[in-house]
Amino acid sequence: MAYNLAIVGYGGMGSWHHRNIQDHVPEIQVTGAYDVREEARTLAAANGLKVYDSLEALLADKTLDIITVAVPNNFHRDISIAAMRRGKNVICEKPVAMNARELEEIIAVRDETGRLFSIHQNRRWDKDYRTIKQILADKTIGTPYFIESRVQGSRRSLHGWRGHKVNGGGMVLDWGVHLLDQLLDLIDSKVTQVYGQLFSIFSDEVDDNFKAVIRFENGVSAMMEIATNCFITQPRWHMSCTDGTVQIDGWGREGKMIRLLTDDDMGWEDEIVYTAAGPTRTMAPRPVHTTQELELPDVPAEWSSYYKNIAGVLDGREDLIVKPEQALRVMKGIDLIFQSNEKGVGLACRI
Repeated sequence: MAYNLAIVGYGGMGSWHHRNIQDHVPEIQVTGAYDVREEARTLAAANGLKVYDSLEALLADKTLDIITVAVPNNFHRDISIAAMRRGKNVICEKPVAMNARELEEIIAVRDETGRLFSIHQNRRWDKDYRTIKQILADKTIGTPYFIESRVQGSRRSLHGWRGHKVNGGGMVLDWGVHLLDQLLDLIDSKVTQVYGQLFSIFSDEVDDNFKAVIRFENGVSAMMEIATNCFITQPRWHMSCTDGTVQIDGWGREGKMIRLLTDDDMGWEDEIVYTAAGPTRTMAPRPVHTTQELELPDVPAEWSSYYKNIAGVLDGREDLIVKPEQALRVMKGIDLIFQSNEKGVGLACRI
């Protein structure tokens, strides 16, 4: 069965949704769009879409099965709720809401109406993330205990509404929700502590750089960093496990993985090893024969898989992958990052 979809907010992400679905998801037909901006409506019409005069006109169209909400963050709650109450299934861009309380209101309406509601956490299908997830699933290098997840750039700019607090701008809400969603999807354990530190280097209103550390009940710790003022970047992922280390350098499969082979016969010839930094034993190089470099797994990764899952759920063939309850954990963690920054301390929790 084919489903008709209309997009609310035909900007950069809204038009991307259109192209992605049109090119890769035949189960869904993008038929219309609405945007408050005339130039966006003109673009939607040029791309062959029916352009609605108002949000109300779009919601009143009984031929539509799905609405994708791709507007600034502060409008997500009200539009999502209105759409579900008009009988539409809703896909909402991330962050799904400004805070956890708003998402709880959305979930209540989801339950009230029985409509499908999901969040476009497309980065669960990033190549780098799928590679890390496969390594953990296979237990290739043992059990993780410390994970570093970074996205760094140096453009020193927050495009459009992302630079305004009223719209829910800033890097915690723009990128932090992606990194935290990935970590919560990766580690099957409750979060027990959150520490966040936000920076406003060039923005007067919102955070333009941040770091956060989260601890899980099972002993894993993770550090997230988003930087827009970094001129020497670090790897996208660096994960320390009991039996090895993996590093993913960028958005793809570039990087390396080293597995421990043995701790036996380290072959020390001297009691103390001398390095450029002076004498050391603990930090001396490990003998080559005690480790093995492994090839990184090659895992399929397509963003269109998200919408294919939506069609499968509506057909009754699949379970929903990105669930609102998962997003609620993410938003509770985001709330704690902001609170931790305000208080200047790590906050205990259980989410």
